[in-house]
Amino acid sequence: MVNETTGAAPANDLPADAPVLALQSVYLKDCSYEAPNGPRVDGQWNPQISLDLHTGVNILTPELREIVLTVTVSAKQGESTMFLVEVKQAGAFLMRNLTDDDARRAIGTICPSVLFPFARAAVSNLVTQGGFPQFLLPPVNFEALYERALADARNQTPATKN
Repeated sequence: MVNETTGAAPANDLPADAPVLALQSVYLKDCSYEAPNGPRVDGQWNPQISLDLHTGVNILTPELREIVLTVTVSAKQGESTMFLVEVKQAGAFLMRNLTDDDARRAIGTICPSVLFPFARAAVSNLVTQGGFPQFLLPPVNFEALYERALADARNQTPATKN
């Protein structure tokens, strides 16, 4: 499979049947920020952070997919919600001549890995602009998450009787 980036050799320089995964554009699709009590923090700032990740796909054309990485972060101090941030970071990816397995793996691993740094920056900016201390999301291993999801799916598939 060939991974292309902007500025690389054009996809039409490859053999017609070569697998291609090429990023076409990255954009912020949606975001929301809530701080019910503003940045007022009583005592030590030591929030309980909850992180949720979701990857979705929209078919734009037979070869163009919009991948949307949704990152939801909430911070609680005791029972009080300090902030809730949701960022939907999207990218348009050209996918040509990929097997179904390769396409699923690209959508579950490569595409969100490309989008995550943009989502991380958006979350950090929203939290900081909301008056809270700098907040940086830790790196995410999308390959490990994908493998775990595959293993969970295999374990939940009921055995067929002959």
